[in-house]
Amino acid sequence: MSKYLLKLVSYSLVLGILPTLLIGFASYSIASRDMEKKVKEVNMQWLAQTQMRVEQMLKSTEKSATQFANSSLVKASMNTSLSSSDFESVRELTQELYNLQSSDAIITQAYLVNLEQNWALNLNVMKPLNQFENRQEFMDNAKQPKSIFWYTGLSASNADNFYEPVETITLVHKIPILPQTDKPQGLLVVNIIASEIHEALELSSNTSDRNYILNRTGADILGSDSNKKWYEEINLAVVNQLESDPEQQQGILNTRLDGKEVAVLYSASNYNSWTYISVVAVGELKKETKKIAGLTMLVCLTILLIVVAVAMYGSRRMYRPIGNLLNVARELDSSNLDQRLPRNRDDLEFIKCSIQSLAGSRDRLEQQIIGQTSHLKEFFVLKLFTGQISENDNLFRSDIYGFPAGWRRLGVLALQIDNLQETRCREEDRELLLYAVSNIAQEVLPASLRFPPITLSQSQVTLIATELEDTEAVRNILYEAAECIKTNAEKYLQIQVSIGISNPFLQLTDTVKALGESLYALKARISLGPEIIVHYGDIENHSHVDHYEYSHLKMLEKRVVYAIKEMQPNSATELLGQYLDTLLYKDRAIYEHQTLLLQLASRLLRIVQEQGVSIKRVLKDEGAIEKIFHLQTREEIIHWFESKWFGPIIELLSENAKIQYVKIADRLVNMIQEQYDQEITLESFSKILNYHPFYLSRIFKREIGIPFSDYLTDYRMKMAKVMLETTDMKLSEISEKLRYKNISSFIRSYKKTYQVTPGRYRENMMKGARE
Repeated sequence: MSKYLLKLVSYSLVLGILPTLLIGFASYSIASRDMEKKVKEVNMQWLAQTQMRVEQMLKSTEKSATQFANSSLVKASMNTSLSSSDFESVRELTQELYNLQSSDAIITQAYLVNLEQNWALNLNVMKPLNQFENRQEFMDNAKQPKSIFWYTGLSASNADNFYEPVETITLVHKIPILPQTDKPQGLLVVNIIASEIHEALELSSNTSDRNYILNRTGADILGSDSNKKWYEEINLAVVNQLESDPEQQQGILNTRLDGKEVAVLYSASNYNSWTYISVVAVGELKKETKKIAGLTMLVCLTILLIVVAVAMYGSRRMYRPIGNLLNVARELDSSNLDQRLPRNRDDLEFIKCSIQSLAGSRDRLEQQIIGQTSHLKEFFVLKLFTGQISENDNLFRSDIYGFPAGWRRLGVLALQIDNLQETRCREEDRELLLYAVSNIAQEVLPASLRFPPITLSQSQVTLIATELEDTEAVRNILYEAAECIKTNAEKYLQIQVSIGISNPFLQLTDTVKALGESLYALKARISLGPEIIVHYGDIENHSHVDHYEYSHLKMLEKRVVYAIKEMQPNSATELLGQYLDTLLYKDRAIYEHQTLLLQLASRLLRIVQEQGVSIKRVLKDEGAIEKIFHLQTREEIIHWFESKWFGPIIELLSENAKIQYVKIADRLVNMIQEQYDQEITLESFSKILNYHPFYLSRIFKREIGIPFSDYLTDYRMKMAKVMLETTDMKLSEISEKLRYKNISSFIRSYKKTYQVTPGRYRENMMKGARE
């Protein structure tokens, strides 16, 4: 067998076998992974649903407890020393305790405890607090920092056994609700049956799964399985994962449990810091993947047999023409080839050397001709622009050099560099840069559209040829070619350039005149500025536009932008109409209109950028800017600006303003609550927040609903009431702490707020305590 044929067969086999093996392995891996992934997703969804059911049960109970604790009946009872002889009051409180029952959870017991008056009431009996067997538990609950919390009843006697089954879950509600207090007036304690949470956790469709709940310390709050303490390692891993990444509230851990591979799904709750766990065995899933592996292997073997057969047959058929060429090459005089070829030569190497030997001289000759032709073509175009070529000579040279043929209109593009002072290039590099631009033009423009670009008199000049005859269509072709050259020159050379475009013409002998027109058009940079593409016809027809019109347009443009900033769409639309009246008053060139409209759109986008918002939220469509070049009527322009610019931008500004107002109001409220016992004025806060006091006052009234001073007074009165209830401070001390100039002002403010003087309120409170 020929060496090349052997390589061809080997390559065919590798090309067929390797992808087959890779595809088979990839399909098996993907199918196996997808099955495990979907099972885990289903279990995670079930875990989330279970969490919602449990939390709904707890929240319903907590809501009922909060309503009861805040009722006037409970508030009155907190200041009353009740006994079993107060039948009417005890009956009303007991009835309200019974009313805590809901459809979501079954309450096994409820306690209303008055720590100050030393009495307690449950669903069965009312007696002094010290006669209740769980009095110490109530006292411990009162010392907890939270005002409302849940616990599962793990006492000191069973705290070391996290797996001791519990029968109830307890809600503790301090009365009244005061943040971070360990001396409340009373407690509302509600016990709900834990079996309902057990039932919610046992609703999984897979009986082999185990589901339970952890508290923040990693303990099973229900103690649901006392025989599987090896779950402690899983619980510790989940707790460590939540502590290392607090923002990741849900996740999956892959581990081994009792020698089996399991997936541990967890979901942490922001409601009560519980973590819901589901341990799923994935061993059964691997059995299904073995069937996939067997089927994949069978299919791969079948494909491999087909690949081997096709490779052998196809390789021989592909080698047949190569063998014929080899026989022809051997018939030639190849005595010199045998000396140059290596010992381990193959068929193609022999054929290649034979062909190279015959065609080497011709290739070298063609390369020399091609190298000279490019210079001759540029020299011809240079003579064409200087008027040194006759019409007959044009036709002759065009056929020789392969210039564009069949054209009906011509146009000249003259490019000049605007400024090199702020670039990395020097003035001495101008000629070199123009030469580079000529190369760029030669690359980006097809040969059928242009003659060879050249540099002439500090300009880069390109002669464009097109088969179109319509003047407007030819102008568009010339403009697109100029824009393509300009864009690429600025992109790759980082320089500012402008391009002048001549009027379309028919005869090659008019090239010199067209060059003059394009250079004349470039003079418009004096009035229009740098980096422009300008047509000679626009300069010729519209050179009479005076400076006043542009100044008036600029003023109207600023007014439109200001109306958008002030979120006044109607005013912006009216000003846009005035702007278009001035812009379209005279028969301007179409590119001038588009340029000015593009400038207005750019200033509107700057508003969005100043707000720190991405302009992509306004320019949702990729062709949003290009749409300017397709607007044909005044009505289309107004409708496009209203729908695509004014509306979205004002909506973004409104959203940012609302978010800013809420943040400022929240900041002011937090500062009042933190510094209520210091000298507070709106002016001092305005210096901290760097906003005008009037602006802060307006935002506070808008978001909070009351003036700043009223809120400050109300909050200080609330804190005064807390001090009267919880401290022995004198009225003068409280007044001084709350920054009142004299005690009389403090008393008047307190009486205005609570319709009672602070001294009378404290007397009433102490009198109620003695009774």
